[in-house]
Amino acid sequence: MRDTSAQFLARKYRVTSWFYDILDYPWERQYRHWRPLLLNNLEGAVLEVGVGTGRNLKHYPSAAHVTGVDLSPEMLVIAKKRARQARCSVTLVQQDALHLRDLQSSYFDWYIATFLYCVLPDQLQPRALEEMIRVLKPGGRFKLLEIVYSKDARLRRRQEFLAPLVEKLYGARFDRRTLEYLREKDNIEIVSTRFLKADTYLLIEGRRKSA
Repeated sequence: MRDTSAQFLARKYRVTSWFYDILDYPWERQYRHWRPLLLNNLEGAVLEVGVGTGRNLKHYPSAAHVTGVDLSPEMLVIAKKRARQARCSVTLVQQDALHLRDLQSSYFDWYIATFLYCVLPDQLQPRALEEMIRVLKPGGRFKLLEIVYSKDARLRRRQEFLAPLVEKLYGARFDRRTLEYLREKDNIEIVSTRFLKADTYLLIEGRRKSA
């Protein structure tokens, strides 16, 4: 990510990486139940973008060959330690979601991103999605897990209360337009959208069209 927004995120995570797992602990208590369910059916070449500290790595099956990409070298240091617990082969690469320059086009069977796009500013998302499409094989599939604002008034007020802190710590927002940007792409198909909890944790599944 070569624009100022991406540089800002890199600086933020240079600091946040020191205590990221501690900050994330309250949420990880639920995420740890979701991770195996999201990842247990994957096989072949898998690209996880925004791999962070590597929380997903131990949940991939042995049939997967995972390339984990993150903007933050400091986060990757922690992910490298977690990769030792993985059942699958893992390669970690310091790269950004907008310029996957070292990764071959039409190569990956899967593209995985958990809570990446809620961090990416809206103006960067179309470019990141273009890179996703480029690296996926025709017919290759993707799963994107994001947090969005609830339509329930009480829950929405709680999210709005937490929003400034979440953005300050993580750079994340609940009002990203990821699904809207995906629907604008002619060369992908959205297979399903569903919520994992309330109407806030949105799982988007789809594939790159074969023709």
